[in-house]
Amino acid sequence: MIRITLRFLLSLFALCVMGAPQTARVMAQAVELPEIQRSAGAKQRNVIFILTDDHRYDAMGFAGHPFLETPNMDQLASQGVHLKNAFVTTSLCSPSRASILTGLYTHKHRVIDNNRLVPPNTIFFPQYLQQAGYSTAFIGKWHMGGAHDEPRPGFDHWVSFRGQGNYLSPGPNYTLNVNGERVPQRGYITDELTDYAVDWLEQQSADKPFFMYLSHKAVHANFTPAERHADRYADADLSFLPKGKEITAQANSPRWVRDQRNSWHGIDFSYHSDKGLDYLYRRYCESVLAVDDSVGRVLEQLKTMGIHDETIVIYMGDNGFMWGEHGLIDKRVAYEASIRVPLVMQCPDLYPGGTVVEEVIGNIDIGPTILQAAGLETPEYMDGESFLELPNNPSQAWRDYFLYVYYWEKNFPQTPTQFALRGERYKYITYYGLWDTDEFYDLQNDPGETQNLIYDPSLAATIKTYEAKLYEMLGEAGGMDIPMNQPAGRSSNKRWAERGGAHAADFPSAMVVDEPINRQAQ
Repeated sequence: MIRITLRFLLSLFALCVMGAPQTARVMAQAVELPEIQRSAGAKQRNVIFILTDDHRYDAMGFAGHPFLETPNMDQLASQGVHLKNAFVTTSLCSPSRASILTGLYTHKHRVIDNNRLVPPNTIFFPQYLQQAGYSTAFIGKWHMGGAHDEPRPGFDHWVSFRGQGNYLSPGPNYTLNVNGERVPQRGYITDELTDYAVDWLEQQSADKPFFMYLSHKAVHANFTPAERHADRYADADLSFLPKGKEITAQANSPRWVRDQRNSWHGIDFSYHSDKGLDYLYRRYCESVLAVDDSVGRVLEQLKTMGIHDETIVIYMGDNGFMWGEHGLIDKRVAYEASIRVPLVMQCPDLYPGGTVVEEVIGNIDIGPTILQAAGLETPEYMDGESFLELPNNPSQAWRDYFLYVYYWEKNFPQTPTQFALRGERYKYITYYGLWDTDEFYDLQNDPGETQNLIYDPSLAATIKTYEAKLYEMLGEAGGMDIPMNQPAGRSSNKRWAERGGAHAADFPSAMVVDEPINRQAQ
């Protein structure tokens, strides 16, 4: 249980005299941590967590990509563990990052969009590491409450920037925040953040364990490759990209999905530009290359320090990304390409190379896993579980269902509030406040989620079971109450007339009847 202290009561006074960012920081620091158990005799491992932005699950060489070159990510998998079924609880930057740092579902931590500050009293798992004697560092994109880049609780060393940041400095007055000091951005941000990461690692002593959270801006739009990688894939064959042609009213695809083709997040009007899907995808892939270089530099530094084999390195994306699936780009939606992320982990002292884990892992599991690596038990309030021992213990009890939530944003009004439950074979998706169809997919026979089976009478009982389980999981901790924010920022709600933007899509065929149903009207 969290104990209320005089320090906490004094921090309430800050609400009256301080701005919101400073208040959030003070109040988070003022909370005494719940007591958690230490594992007797456990070795406190050094841990490096590398997070990228919008890196989809298959955009790596070893994952079967047709041309993308990622030798260092490939090495992580060949020397370690590929957790091939990794997902995020909300496919949006700030909510996903909050789930990583808190071990909580979005409806619990309440960071429901990219504009909301982290609520006061929020506990980040690195605070427990500090308490356990770790040296901790955060380097890169924070984004939760983008109005400021001040150091957050849980980290001894801090390098960050406001909001999304910039691949290249927009001008001579633009700065990063380095431990509270304003420092100009010198070059390409992926390389510069890696410089800071390597410099910090060089300063670590052998008598104190460390945790480093390296959080890249890449590969978020606007996709900007390093100069050395520009046009690397200018002539690459992109015929493999899907175009959503099979997403039809006859297959009972939701109307809002087909309408979204002509939107900020659709392939007919991507980011309200005429550049087109192929141009954007090439730039995206070229931007991944510097991230792979970054992974290689970090691994090489561990070798230089003589701690490569004993250090746990975890690489993950904060969201998936659509590249033509369902006629869409970007994220937010509950489809596989949006919610599934890359997750690889290596520690040669612990895991044999080339290990593959099939179980469904979530971003809520990162905190508990790193805490166990530090010899600490998972706090009872967290939703996630540790997967640290799963690669060597495949019989370990694990989850049967994974819960996904996304809450409507006025900034991007074309995507509705949605809740999904993903099982090993099936996925159920439902929407809130929308005149359209729910969805049910057989992921085994239809991995592209093209045939909506929600009206299949042979699956009625299974669908009902999934629906009940979804609401049961939502109801466990306040998830039945829809959190809301006052809208902030512009609304990207335009449609392109040249691509049929003046006309809406047809309703799903199962919703359209030929004869009146109600014969009892008076």
